[in-house]
Amino acid sequence: MFLDLSKLFGKPKKSKDFAKERLKLVLIHDRANVSPQFLEMVKGEIIKVISNYMDVDEDALDIKMTRTKAEEGDGVVPALVANIPIRKVKNSGK
Repeated sequence: MFLDLSKLFGKPKKSKDFAKERLKLVLIHDRANVSPQFLEMVKGEIIKVISNYMDVDEDALDIKMTRTKAEEGDGVVPALVANIPIRKVKNSGK
């Protein structure tokens, strides 16, 4: 689930802007060779691991593929970007 703050602040996006954004995401997924199902599997695994240490808001969790500049060379590589809202940290063993 993605919270679009442009609806609260600033002018709302037009349908063409949403379509353009979706197309970008589809192209990124294709170039990274991952399906939406694979991304959901990764999301589930991340939730499972992080939940051992923190209480997270799964409904507000946002994981997506994007592109970023490679550390070496001039290329662009896929990147997994995760926004994980944390409700509280569980007993940290202190």
